[in-house]
Amino acid sequence: MSPAPVHLFSPLTIREITFRNRIVVSPMCQYSCEDGLATDWHLVHLGSRAVGGAALVFAEATAVTADGRISPADLGIWKDEHVAPLARAARFIKSQGAVAGIQLAHAGRKASTAAPWLGGKPLGVEQGGWSPIYAPSEIAFNEGYQTPAGLSIAEIGGIVEAYVQAAKRALTAGFEVIEIHSAHGYLGNEFLSPLSNRRTDEYGRSFENRTRFTREVAEAVRRVWPVRLPLFLRISASDWAEGGWTIEDSVALAKMVRPLGVDLIDCSGGGLVPYAKIPVGPGYQVPFAEAVRRQANIASGAVGMITDPMQADQIIRNGQADFVIMAREFLRDPYWPLHAAAAVHQEIAWPKQYERAKPTK
Repeated sequence: MSPAPVHLFSPLTIREITFRNRIVVSPMCQYSCEDGLATDWHLVHLGSRAVGGAALVFAEATAVTADGRISPADLGIWKDEHVAPLARAARFIKSQGAVAGIQLAHAGRKASTAAPWLGGKPLGVEQGGWSPIYAPSEIAFNEGYQTPAGLSIAEIGGIVEAYVQAAKRALTAGFEVIEIHSAHGYLGNEFLSPLSNRRTDEYGRSFENRTRFTREVAEAVRRVWPVRLPLFLRISASDWAEGGWTIEDSVALAKMVRPLGVDLIDCSGGGLVPYAKIPVGPGYQVPFAEAVRRQANIASGAVGMITDPMQADQIIRNGQADFVIMAREFLRDPYWPLHAAAAVHQEIAWPKQYERAKPTK
C-alpha cells in the first residue's frame, strides 16, 4: 500500500517536535519595543497567527546584542529581563497548538536605522541611534549609512557567545525552535558574501573562511540547544548581484551545517547590496528551497510571494520544500491557514471559540 501523499496540511516531525501542518509564520520585524522588551503588541500579533492555524510562529529578528539591533525599537534577547515578556507570548502560542519559534539576529552594518514608517534611514547618535556599528569589513551598506567598524577576532568570539546566551534565554522563555538569521544583508550574510567580506584572516577570502562565522554560531548554539529541539538557519540563497553569494554556495553551506546540527535551511534571498536586481514574482525564491533540499539532503523552507493556497499546497506536494514560510500574507490575514484548508479540501481544527463561524460544506 503506497503512503498517503504529503500536502500542505500534513504534519511533520523534526527531532522531537511535531508541527501540525507545513505553514510557518515568518519572522517579521514589528519595530514596537522599548529597550528590546516585548509588549502586548507582540502577544497579540504572534498569538493571533497561532489561533489562525499556523504550525510554527516565529518571533521577529531578535537582537543578541543591543548594538546588533536594526532599529532602536527592535525586539531583544541580550539580557535576562527580556525573557518574561517573551515567555508570555511563547506560552500562548503553544496553548493554541502551534510551535513557538524565535529568530536570533545581529544586524551588522545595517544596524542603527529608523523604523520603516519613520523613513527607515540610518540614525546618528543625536537621532537616537548608536555608533559604532560592526561588520566583517569597513564597508558601508549604502550612501548615507555609517561605515562600520571591522570586527576583531575577539569581538567575533564575543558575538558568537552572545548567540549562545540568547539561545539559553530562548529556552528559558519556552521557545522550541531557534532560527539563526544569516540572510538579508545582516551580519551572518555579510560574512558569507565576498561583496561585503574583504577580510584577509581566517574569516575572509576563501569559502571555508567566509562561512566560518555562520558555522561557529550554529555549532555553538547547537551545543546549548537541547537535542530534542530543532535548529533552523535562514540564508539569502543568492545575493542577486554579480560576484556575490550564489545558490551553489548555499547548497555547499547546507552540506556543511547539517552535520553541525542544523535541521532546516530557510531559503530567502537578497538584502546584501542596494543594487541587487531581483526578479520578484509569485514563488520567485522557491527554486532555492528545492535546490537545497534535493542537493544537500536537508529540509528546507520556501519563501517569496507565496500567497495562494493552491500554490502553497503544490510546493509541498511537489517536494520543493518541507515548509512554506509566509510573511506579508499573514499580515493581511492572520487566519490564512483556516481559509487555505477549505480551498485545498483539507480538514483543520478551528479554535472552539470560532467554530460557529466555520464555513459549512
